[in-house]
Amino acid sequence: MSSSTSSSEPAGKPADSAGWKGFTTTLLAAAALFSAAFITAAYLLDPYDSGRSPLKLREGVRPQGPRTALASRGRDPQFTGAIFGNSHIQLISPEELKARTGVPFVSLIAPATRPKETLLTIDWFLRHHRAVPPQAIVVGVDDFWCTPDPSLPNDKPFPFWLLSRSLPEYLGKLMRYDLLEEIPRRITYLASSRAERARPDGYWDYEAGYRDQGYATRPDLREKLEKPIESGGGNVDGPFPAATALEALMKSAPAQTKLVLVRPPMYVSAMPKPGTPAAAAEAACLSAYADLAARRPHTALLNWRLDRAELRDSELFFDHTHYRQPIARLLEADIAKAIRSAE
Repeated sequence: MSSSTSSSEPAGKPADSAGWKGFTTTLLAAAALFSAAFITAAYLLDPYDSGRSPLKLREGVRPQGPRTALASRGRDPQFTGAIFGNSHIQLISPEELKARTGVPFVSLIAPATRPKETLLTIDWFLRHHRAVPPQAIVVGVDDFWCTPDPSLPNDKPFPFWLLSRSLPEYLGKLMRYDLLEEIPRRITYLASSRAERARPDGYWDYEAGYRDQGYATRPDLREKLEKPIESGGGNVDGPFPAATALEALMKSAPAQTKLVLVRPPMYVSAMPKPGTPAAAAEAACLSAYADLAARRPHTALLNWRLDRAELRDSELFFDHTHYRQPIARLLEADIAKAIRSAE
């Protein structure tokens, strides 16, 4: 009995091993086929309207966050002007700028982004506006643009792959969990003429969101607004790699493209006190972008970090760096004037 059992075990192991190998091979082959089919489908359906699909698809994307909508908006040929940056330039209205300048603008902002993301977005816009050259570019250069770090670090997720120059990088990122959810939505958007399209010009008024959070009325938040904060960027001695990178990138733009650099408004309690290290850092950063504007034709620097009555009115701010519509209207007028005079 013992001998019979012992002799049967070695004979069974190869069969079991072969079975598991066959199962594993089949499973891996199925996974590979599914992955290839999914990537192919995603490439053809072009979930974020990057223009890479060979198919003729409906223009635009469904309503979604600005990060993934940037690809579609940034290549739209109807817009020959663009606004870049984060929430510190977000309230600038494309419609208002168009009304004041005649240039059709798109807002390519993404909240909580820094120079690294913005530079890639500008590059995407320029690459997709060769047939219809851009007339004007507006860039919000807040304190993040003052960093001395050449790596231009970012601390929030951003779809660099979506705006990449590399097709293999783009394809390699299509196998994503979020696309498992997005593909069905994309199919619905493409299949139905009634499906809602995201606003083509990208404008997003954040006032309602701030009001819903109580920023306009909560006493603790209003008190917090009066407390000074550090600003200026902290970089007194340089270098200013974001300014260098922006200047280099703009060499790929047509010479006649106008560039307006905006140092966005801050509430008075956030502005550096004269004679402090923060004031020295503010002056150094401002000088770096003033030098860029002086070197590049058709370029202007618009500095709103000055002592103005509007910046002392707490009713015109939600927090130290997020202003309200009345200031946005004034800033739009100044941007339009800078565009018209940037010869």
